[in-house]
Amino acid sequence: MQFDQTKTYVNLARGFAGESQAGMRYQLIARMATQQGYATLADTVRSLAKNETVHARRFFEELSKRGEKLDNIDISAGYPFHGGTLEECLKFAAMDEHSEFARIYPSFANDAEEEGFKDIAALFRMVANVEKRHEMIFNYLYDAFKTGTLFSNERPMLYICSECGHMMTSKEAWDVCPLCNSSQGYVELNLPFGKEKV
Repeated sequence: MQFDQTKTYVNLARGFAGESQAGMRYQLIARMATQQGYATLADTVRSLAKNETVHARRFFEELSKRGEKLDNIDISAGYPFHGGTLEECLKFAAMDEHSEFARIYPSFANDAEEEGFKDIAALFRMVANVEKRHEMIFNYLYDAFKTGTLFSNERPMLYICSECGHMMTSKEAWDVCPLCNSSQGYVELNLPFGKEKV
């Protein structure tokens, strides 16, 4: 069977389209965060957007390297279109990431495995693992934003100004940096988990 007749071919195209759109949706969330004065929140979301566009590139590369001419690939799939407040967008992003890692990419990996594309199956699984971490980050950001604890904690934490490097250990970050006068939105975010816990 020719590659362009496989489910894997279509799934790579769907993955490319989905990751490209996720990257743009997250850029729009980052823009909204910037407009509302949350510079480090915007930077965090932009970093996730970059991850999504790299995933899209990897799927495109897999489509391209098979040596077949790529033209128009007809795909039928649903893609999320969410809007709303910054808080709502963070919640929707977590839901979208959950769908990708729990349902979509495992299904794509199984199809690739069944069709003999073990390398592509492994790629889908690696991307699913990243999306799982993205869901954790978006859930944390949503909860912290919703509860007003983005820049506070029950126990003292190290808060660092992303502009000038000023540091302070406290239960809550400053409203205005005492060194450079940047707003609280420039305080580096303390995500409660690292890569090793995922």
